[in-house]
Order: sequence, then structure tokens, then C-alpha cells
Amino acid sequence: MNLKTNSLGEVLAASAGEEVWSFIWPAIGTTLYMLAVTMILTFALGLALGIVLVVTDKDGIRPLPIFNAVLGTVVNVLRSFPSMILIILLLPLSRLVLHKTYGANACILALVGSCFPMLGRLVEGAIREVAKGKLEAAKAMGASNGDIVLKVLLPESLPSLVRAFTVTVIAILGTTALAGSFGAGGLGDVAVRFGYNRFRTDVLIPTVLVLIAMVQAIQALGGAIARGIERKRHLV
Repeated sequence: MNLKTNSLGEVLAASAGEEVWSFIWPAIGTTLYMLAVTMILTFALGLALGIVLVVTDKDGIRPLPIFNAVLGTVVNVLRSFPSMILIILLLPLSRLVLHKTYGANACILALVGSCFPMLGRLVEGAIREVAKGKLEAAKAMGASNGDIVLKVLLPESLPSLVRAFTVTVIAILGTTALAGSFGAGGLGDVAVRFGYNRFRTDVLIPTVLVLIAMVQAIQALGGAIARGIERKRHLV
């Protein structure tokens, strides 16, 4: 009798586990999709923003103090908004472009808008770490502004840029979970709608563990790439 009871309990537990993962696996795919697309767009906009902030600074290679001050103020304003508020404010942009405010694609625009200003500032900080002596040497050799950016600033700051991008990717992952509350889907939607609202810890805990594993993997990969670049530079 005990054997039958135990077998029945094991079957029920296995069925419940299969049910949980039946909607966690698709949610992982949705989260990875949002992460990948947002990451690409955020990297492009954030890198360009950081370069412009450095180049147009009063001590930059193409000083535009007024433009730089205005742009810096706009970036600071965007960064001052909590991610949740900024996502809400940017959802009308998704309605204008995609004619809807729900789903992964609709929330990607809001995710990019909430994350690229942070990356822009991180890129700015990374590039500013480049020794001024290297800039002066490049100028003395007659290098153009474009060459200075592409052949001096970016290569010399590459390890710091990789770390900045790693931090941003982790922030994007956290924001995708937050966007799940606004109809984006993904792990955030599963955690809130099924785990929290329905008091199902058997859903909430695996979802959180998956997010933790993803963060650890991203951090480990980013750190390994940055260290590899530094070791290669020291060997040259």
C-alpha cells in the first residue's frame, strides 16, 4: 500500500513538474529573444552615445560644449526615471510604430529606451580611462578624429567596454523580467502571473533560479572575454 501511495505521489509530482516547465521553457525563449534584440539595439545606440559624449566634451577631440551639455542633460533626465516608469512612458511609441503595446516586440522599444542611456554613460566612463598621452601621440602623428576614435579610444578601452556591456546586458535581463508585467511575456510574466498572483512557489522558485543562472552565465562570459583581452594585450 505504501509503495502504491509513494508511486502515485511521484507520478503527481512529476506531472506537476512537467506542467511548470511546459510554460517556463517557452518563457525562456521569449526572454532570450527580447534580450538579444534589445542588446543589439542598446549596444549600437549606447556606444554611439558614449563616443559622442566624449568627443564633444570641452576637452574632447571635437569640442562642442553647448551641444555636449544639452545631450548630457537629456541623458541624465532619461536615467533619472525608474525603469518601470520609463517603460510605461515609452509604450505609446510602440503603439505608434507597431500599432500595439503588448508582446515582446512592442516592449523591445521601451526596453531599449530605458537601457541605452545607462550604457552611454558607461561607455563614456570607459573611454575616459584612456591615457591622454596616447591621444596626444595620435594627434602628433596627424591622425584624423575618426582614426583616433577607431584606432586609439575604442581599442584601448576595450576591456572596460566589455565589462560595461556585461553590466548592461544583466540590466536588460532584469528589465525584461519587469516588462513581463506589461504584457511582454517571458520569465517575468510567468513569475508574476503564475508564481506570485497564484501563490505558486513551484513556479516562482524555478523561474527565479533560471534568471539567476542566466545572470551568472552572462557575468562569467563577460569577465572571461575582458580578462582574455587584457592577457593578450600584456603578451603583445
